[in-house]
Amino acid sequence: MDLNAVRTFVAVAESGQFQKAAADLSLTQQAVSKRVAALEDDLGVRLFARTPRGARLTIDGQAFLPHARALLLAEERAAASVRPGRRALRVDVVGRRAATAGLVRDFHRAHPDVELDVVTLYGADAAVEALAAGTIDATFRAVTMPGRRLPEGIRALPVLDEPLRLFTGPAHPFAAAEAVALADLAGHRIWMPSNAPGTEWAAYYDALAAAFGLTIDTIGPDFGVEALLDTIADSATLATFLSERTPLVWPVGHDMRLIPLRDPTPVYPHSLLWHADNPHPALAALRGHLAPARPGEGDDGTWRPEWAR
Repeated sequence: MDLNAVRTFVAVAESGQFQKAAADLSLTQQAVSKRVAALEDDLGVRLFARTPRGARLTIDGQAFLPHARALLLAEERAAASVRPGRRALRVDVVGRRAATAGLVRDFHRAHPDVELDVVTLYGADAAVEALAAGTIDATFRAVTMPGRRLPEGIRALPVLDEPLRLFTGPAHPFAAAEAVALADLAGHRIWMPSNAPGTEWAAYYDALAAAFGLTIDTIGPDFGVEALLDTIADSATLATFLSERTPLVWPVGHDMRLIPLRDPTPVYPHSLLWHADNPHPALAALRGHLAPARPGEGDDGTWRPEWAR
C-alpha cells in the first residue's frame, strides 16, 4: 500500500476538502485526486463522496480512517527507531563479568539518558565483523593480535590497562605472599580453561607465558568461573589470573587470595573499537567519557605484549 496515498487520504479526511489538503501537502489538487483515486482502486471501495462543499467520508472511508492513521504512526515510529540518537547504542562488552562491562556501567551512571543495548560477542573477529556490518556500534578488544590488522574504517582508542593479579586458594605456596614477582611463577601451573585458541585473550596469555617462562594450562572443559573458583579453592598447585575489576562473588567458606603481581605488573590492554562512519551521537559521548582514562605508553612498571603497544 502506498503510504503517500494513505497520507493524502488522511489529509483530505481531516480538512474535508481536496483543495485544502493539496495546499497542506504542497501538491496540486489534481495530484491529490489521483492519489486518492489510486488508493480507492487498491482497496476496491469509495472512500469519499464528493459534494459541492468538498469531500465527505463514506462508510468505508470512516472504517479505514483509524487504520490509515495507525499506518502513518507506525511509519513514523519505524523511522524514529533508526534515526541517529533515537535508537539504543549497542555495545559489545565481551563478557558481563569483564572489566569492560564495568566501564559501560560507569558510562551509564554518568549518562543515564543514553539508552544502551549491551551484548557479548565471542572473539575479536566476530566483533570486528559486526562493527563492519553495522550490527553493533562499539566493542572492547585487545588489539591487534599477531598477524592481524584492523580493517579500513575501524578505529581504536586505548581505554584501560587492567592490572592482573594471582588468584589462589589458601593451600597454594603463594597464598600468604603480599606480592609475587612474575618470574617466580615459572614452574607453577596457571589454569585458564577459557583460553580458546584464536581468541585475543589466548594470544595475550601466550605472549605472557613466552615472555616469563610461565606454564598456562588450558585443559578444559570450561565450566565457567564458579567451577574455576571451586577447583582452585581446593588446590595446592593451581592458580589463575584475575583482576580486582572482575566482579565475583566468592563462595561461602572459600578462603581465596587475590595477590598483586610485580616486576613487572601484567596489564590486559582494552581498547574501544568503532566504525569511523558511525553517526550515532552517543558513540561520541562514550568515547569522550573513556578518553580521560586512556592508559600511558611509557615504562611504568607494567607489561603488555609488543603487538598491543
